[in-house]
Amino acid sequence: MNHFPIFLNLAARHVLIVGSGEVALAKLRLLARSAARITVFAPAPERALSATASELGARLQHRLPEANDLAGAALVYAAAGDAVADDRTANLARAAGVLLNVVDDLAACDFITPALVDRDPVVVAIGTEGAAPVLARAIKRDLEERLPAGLGTLARAAKGFRPRAEALAPGRARRAFWAEYHLRAGPEALARGGDAALPGTLAALLDRHLAATPAPGRVDLVGAGPGDPELLTLRARRLLDEADVVIHDRLVPQPILELARREAILVSVGKEGFGPATPQAEINDTMIAHAKGGALVVRLKAGDPTVFARLDEEIEALETAGIPWAVVPGITAASAAAAALGTSLTRRERNSELRLLTAHDLRGFAEHDWRALARPGAVAAIYMGKRAARFLQGRLLMHGADPAALVTAVENASRPDQRIHAAPLGSLADDLERAAPAGPVVLMLGLAGRAATAALPGPQARALRKEPA
Repeated sequence: MNHFPIFLNLAARHVLIVGSGEVALAKLRLLARSAARITVFAPAPERALSATASELGARLQHRLPEANDLAGAALVYAAAGDAVADDRTANLARAAGVLLNVVDDLAACDFITPALVDRDPVVVAIGTEGAAPVLARAIKRDLEERLPAGLGTLARAAKGFRPRAEALAPGRARRAFWAEYHLRAGPEALARGGDAALPGTLAALLDRHLAATPAPGRVDLVGAGPGDPELLTLRARRLLDEADVVIHDRLVPQPILELARREAILVSVGKEGFGPATPQAEINDTMIAHAKGGALVVRLKAGDPTVFARLDEEIEALETAGIPWAVVPGITAASAAAAALGTSLTRRERNSELRLLTAHDLRGFAEHDWRALARPGAVAAIYMGKRAARFLQGRLLMHGADPAALVTAVENASRPDQRIHAAPLGSLADDLERAAPAGPVVLMLGLAGRAATAALPGPQARALRKEPA
């Protein structure tokens, strides 16, 4: 993001438009929606520009600006459409330290003007950094149709009532009040009685919320899925939008964390396989402390919280502390990896069972039924298997597995930087070491991607798919 979106207070601030013609006229009409003091500099203004400036209360100067004209200005628009004239304006603006927009010259601009959906005081700004103005206009058109005309009326009434609403405790109680007003009570009152009905509606709603018992804190143990924000459940998205506190794993990527409310407290409790880790007791204490303070807490776990995520330990801690909780499932890495391979985790006449293993627990990993895993047709997903590949390879070969059997490593399943590494079991550890995956890896035993399978000799490919000869 090169252009950071802000809303600049232009009340009684000086804004200059230098130029004439349709471009200057369009900028004048746009800026006149604000409370800025506008001056248009145009040596030979067209009749339409002169008339509009007079109608909108803008000053019109029949000359080019000089350096002293820019003193104290907030913004300058160079809108002459002539390179020499616009360069002159740009030099004046830069010398005066005033933010500059050169119309249709993105490289020369300090700021750009977005497409606006105006439901004053509700304003939606749409920008594409100059890359796709047609797309910005299409989004604007769509929003114009979706946002009701009464939205500004509701917001103006809310703005005047805001000091009284501060009687509610900040945080959840205040958000619940405004959510009910804007999403239900306000629109209903406006439709029923117009503007005059809103003050009474706000007052009655405030009395009811002040009398209500404060809602207790709670913890939702939420699956973030394998990393693609589009694979989050609708419930997970809603809870992130409502959360006061988000306590998240190291593997939860930034695009998902950005879906949380901007005001939410983000707490990283990262754990790295065979590396630094936040103690589980500390994670439990953090959840409980925030929930006891009345917060809505999302404990955000990579993948699915019921798969290798210490869910039971956290639930037991919450129940002992008397904290309400709920579990929101997510897509687990094995499912995302199988989708990346274009194959299923189970198939008739190939495998009637599926094993999910974690290599993080070496003691438990060593005690698996390796003979069953080494049989042809066995399918298993080994989580956090990157560092255990050599151990896995040795155990399987020791128990009779075919060295030519393909094992597929899926790195960063579902994410933009996803990579797939397929290797024969006999050279798995060395091949994976050469591939040097940097992200989390799930090893898929007994499964290969369709492209990898198609490249194998006929009998071997049929064996992997369990098709008849």
